[in-house]
Amino acid sequence: MSAAQVAAKPESAQRVLSLYRQLLRQGSQFSAYNFREYARRRTRDAFRENKAVQDEQKVKELVQKGQKELQMLKRQTVISQFYEMNRLVVEGGISGKDEAGHGETTRQKDTGWD
Repeated sequence: MSAAQVAAKPESAQRVLSLYRQLLRQGSQFSAYNFREYARRRTRDAFRENKAVQDEQKVKELVQKGQKELQMLKRQTVISQFYEMNRLVVEGGISGKDEAGHGETTRQKDTGWD
């Protein structure tokens, strides 16, 4: 290996790590919980799947693909913020409905077989 190849590997690793962080950060900006979790899971799975790739050309192709997906994710997060919904219970949101004029949250009755 030449000195240029050795010097290029840390730079490539830095770019890959930066892309990974950007994808995770951008995915966390979805307003809907399910989309946020999907983006996080998809990013982690894709990077785990390709972590053993050593070929420099293949790494460049994967980084370019990741950059395209990051741009798409940016567009999708902007669009998702136009359609914000109430937070889900798993996000720490309050389930129930607000009574008009009281400002209190009433819990909905469980509709199970009691």
